[in-house]
Amino acid sequence: MPFAWVVAVRFLREGRFQTLLIVGGVALGVAVIVFITTIINGLQARVIEDTLGSQAHIVVRPPDEVVPPLREAARLQMLHRIQPRAQRLRSIDQWQALLPIIADQPGVVAVAPVASGPGLAIRGEANRAIALLGIEPERFSRVVDLAGKLRTGQLRLDAEDALIGLDLAYELGLRLGDRLRLETVGGRGSSFRVAGLFDLGMRDLNLRYVYIGLRPAQSLLDLPGGISSIEVRVVDVFEAEAIGDRIEAQTGLIADSWMETNRELLSALRSQSIATGMIRFFVAISVAFGIASVLAISVVQRSREIGILRATGTSRRAIMAVFLLQGALLGLLGSLVGSAMATLLIQLFTRVATGFPFAIQISPAVLVGAALLATLTGLVAAAAPALRAARLNPVDAIRG
Repeated sequence: MPFAWVVAVRFLREGRFQTLLIVGGVALGVAVIVFITTIINGLQARVIEDTLGSQAHIVVRPPDEVVPPLREAARLQMLHRIQPRAQRLRSIDQWQALLPIIADQPGVVAVAPVASGPGLAIRGEANRAIALLGIEPERFSRVVDLAGKLRTGQLRLDAEDALIGLDLAYELGLRLGDRLRLETVGGRGSSFRVAGLFDLGMRDLNLRYVYIGLRPAQSLLDLPGGISSIEVRVVDVFEAEAIGDRIEAQTGLIADSWMETNRELLSALRSQSIATGMIRFFVAISVAFGIASVLAISVVQRSREIGILRATGTSRRAIMAVFLLQGALLGLLGSLVGSAMATLLIQLFTRVATGFPFAIQISPAVLVGAALLATLTGLVAAAAPALRAARLNPVDAIRG
């Protein structure tokens, strides 16, 4: 074993009480970091899953229609209307050619054409306003896991099949195999059979969304051969906005990412991340001060031994290495104990907090990150005491 390691371990063993005290402090700090990080990560993952589990990461649609400015003949001045023009349902031009262009974008996993518009679901005297979505089930399931959200029935959309939410089925008194009439605001309508019931995790969506085949939707919405949007799924959800910008630049269409439509949610997630980062920072500072204090005291207590080592030919670099290794070992040992404490704490928390809205699992990356943070903090904290020990004059140190 190298000389620096032997001396560092001996110093730690001889000062058992101080070593145990600071290891306990580091362990407590690491346990707090791991516990809070795990809870926040689990919460954010659940929120993102609930938000994006039923929608595309990017929705590509035609540009908004705008009213051209009017020129007043008498004054030759440009007049602008205050009211924006009402947007009518329009198809994406040459959408078949655009699908492979969007699918080939870096970071894009899947794309799916969708024909959607407002409508009514009618059964007898009861009716509900709905959002009618015409899809190709195989393609759309790569964007939104609709099959995983089916509670009964099959992901099959023949000419007269429809998938409706559990809440809409309850409101209209529908069961699997029953028929309902779907009408659009243009007056077109047709009868469909309930082929499946889904649960998207949100009552509002379960009440509004009705999925039918792409061709029947094109007919009902008066979009012959057309679609109203292209829905996109990406690998990294936090890259959706950048990918959407690239799609807009290449296609000239509007690409709305979930980050744009959920600004408040994104802001809340970022605030949580910042708060967690601040907690890590202050805990790391506390741990650093603790390690630095213990090692500073150790330098004073062992100045005579340090002087003897220097007098027998030990270099300044070796003396520095001894104290740097002590700092790193204190941080590493504390992180291992702290990780075990955090694991036990989370197990206890999951047993006590029954009905918690999401599963709590410690990620190995969090444990490794905490160990690295504690070890690096120990190294940095040991720098000043190590430098002081290396600068001790051997004669003065031996004399005391």
